[in-house]
Amino acid sequence: MAMRFGRLDLNLLVALDALLTECSVSLAADRLCLSQSATSSALGRLRDYFGDELLVVKGRQMVLTARAEELIEPVRAVLEQIRATITVAPPFDPATAERQISIMASDYSTQVLLTQALAEMEAKAPGIRFEIQPMNDNPIDTLERGYVDLLLTIDYAISTDHPSQVLFEDDYVVLGWKGNPAMDGPMTREKYFSLGHVTARFGKSRVAAFDDWFVRRQKQQRKVEVVAPTFLSLAGLVMNTNRIATVHRRMAESFTRSMPLVMRETPFDIPPIRETVQWHITNSNDAALRWVVEQMAAASQRTAGADNIVPFEPGSPDAVDRERIEYEFRMNQAKPRG
Repeated sequence: MAMRFGRLDLNLLVALDALLTECSVSLAADRLCLSQSATSSALGRLRDYFGDELLVVKGRQMVLTARAEELIEPVRAVLEQIRATITVAPPFDPATAERQISIMASDYSTQVLLTQALAEMEAKAPGIRFEIQPMNDNPIDTLERGYVDLLLTIDYAISTDHPSQVLFEDDYVVLGWKGNPAMDGPMTREKYFSLGHVTARFGKSRVAAFDDWFVRRQKQQRKVEVVAPTFLSLAGLVMNTNRIATVHRRMAESFTRSMPLVMRETPFDIPPIRETVQWHITNSNDAALRWVVEQMAAASQRTAGADNIVPFEPGSPDAVDRERIEYEFRMNQAKPRG
C-alpha cells in the first residue's frame, strides 16, 4: 500500500530524486529499473502535485526549473533519513540469512524455473524459506498490497509502475496423445480448429492464460471441451483422448519425456512469452530479494537460454506489435467478470 503525505505518494520521492539527479526521463528510468512511460507518468504526477513543470526542454536537453533546483537537497535529505533509519539493514549473507519470501507464480513457472532455482538456493541459503502462491484474479494488486514479495508472470501482465527483470523466453506448441490420429504428421490449421481442446484458466473469474486469450482472437473459434485449473493438468487431460492442448514448449518437452505424448508446431504464429519477475518499487533496496532475483536469473540462463533474449528496439515492427498485443491483453484482463 502506497504511503501518502497529503496527496503525495511517497514512492514518488524516489522517482523525483532520480529525475532531479539525472535531468532525463530515460536515464532516470534506467536508474529506477522502470519503463520510460512509467517514469514519464511519475513526472506527470509530480508536476501536478508541485504545480510546477520541474523539468523543461531547453535546446536538446532537459533542465530543472527554479522550483526543482530548490527541491534537490530537501528530497535527498528526506530519502537519506529514511534509508538511515528504516531501510539500512546489516550486510546480507545468504549462508546465515533467516527470511521467508513469498512468490506468486503459476504452476508452469514453478515447474520450468522455480524447481531448479529454489533447489540451488537451498544449498546457498538454507535459512531462507519460500511460499509459492497460485495466480489469482489480481496479481498486481496482490503485489502492491504487500501480500507477496515477488510476482513471476509474463511481461504482458506486469505493472508498469514497479521494477522488473525478464528471465527467459518461451513459445507454444500443440500437445496430444500418441494414440491420437490427428497427431500423425504436421498440425494443420484445419485439424487444429476441428479438434476438441483442453485449456487452463485461473482464479475465481477463470482468467484465460495468454495462449487461450490469443487464440480467441483468430477468425475461427476452437472447441474448448475441458477447462482445467492448472497447466500441469493439461497433459493428463489429453491422454487417451483425441483432444489437444496448446502448451508452453518447455513444459511440453518435459511432458513428452515422461508420458506417451507428442508435440507439433502450432499452425499459426502465437507471440512468444517473456517470463518476468517483478517486485514493489519500495523493495528495490532489499538485499535478500535482490539476491533471490539474481539466483532466479542465473538459473533461467542455465535452463532456458535467457542470454539469447533479443531486446526489441523501440519503434521496430516487433516492438510495435508486442505493444499492441500487450494493450489488448491488459484491456481484456481488466474487463469485469461475472
